Amino acid sequence: MAHANQSSNRQTSQLQIKVGIYCDFQNVYLSEEQARFLLAFAITKGSLISRKVYYNSLFENQASAKENLQRIGFKCEDVTCSLKNSADNQLKSDLIDDVYNNQSPDIVILASGDGDFANVVQFLQEKDINVIIFAQRGNVKQKLKERANEFHFVDELSQLVNYKTQPLNYNEAVECLIECTKTSLSQGKPTGFGYIDKLMRQRCHRYQGFSSIFMSNGKNFKNFSQFIDVAVRDGKVQKQNQELFLVELEKLTA
Repeated sequence: MAHANQSSNRQTSQLQIKVGIYCDFQNVYLSEEQARFLLAFAITKGSLISRKVYYNSLFENQASAKENLQRIGFKCEDVTCSLKNSADNQLKSDLIDDVYNNQSPDIVILASGDGDFANVVQFLQEKDINVIIFAQRGNVKQKLKERANEFHFVDELSQLVNYKTQPLNYNEAVECLIECTKTSLSQGKPTGFGYIDKLMRQRCHRYQGFSSIFMSNGKNFKNFSQFIDVAVRDGKVQKQNQELFLVELEKLTA
């Protein structure tokens, strides 16, 4: 019974990936439809803990869009300053503050193509926070694009959301499992079930937990451990004491 309780607690903790949205509205103008898709995208990544838009009401088009964004749950921060990058600086400051409080996100979704955010992205990644960038076509700095853990254009949002709702088959999930295990080992990170499950949620677009994986018979897995047991039985990975190892590495050291 104690083992069952421990497994249940572990699965619960795996679901608590926190996601924050931070939008530089002066750089990425989101329509209400795009903003709704962005929310839907964020929810596929985990639990949404913040949704902030930074705008300047001195610009009429930004002020008029605020009402629509507030109506669907965004917190709109009005930075009424004529100085260059004032809204950007406020966004950076708030983001860093959020990282140091008890509600630090595990994934940051940043809507901006401004290269000034490249150093902030690096700071977040050094804190083991994954950064997903959304930018407008023709308005993104290459250094920011290259530094992101995941990059998309805002006009791809509808396709991304629809894509993420498609089932993930077992073979695709195993490829993701191997890649995340390889990443953890190369970085000296743990390869426990909880950590790998969390990493798969961050890195694999359509993986939303063990229940999103479907086997060839159309059934999905009852828990993450069952998925791992099948992958071990198929010779895809090895496990020992709830830690994962790559089969090819084991063969090389044999």
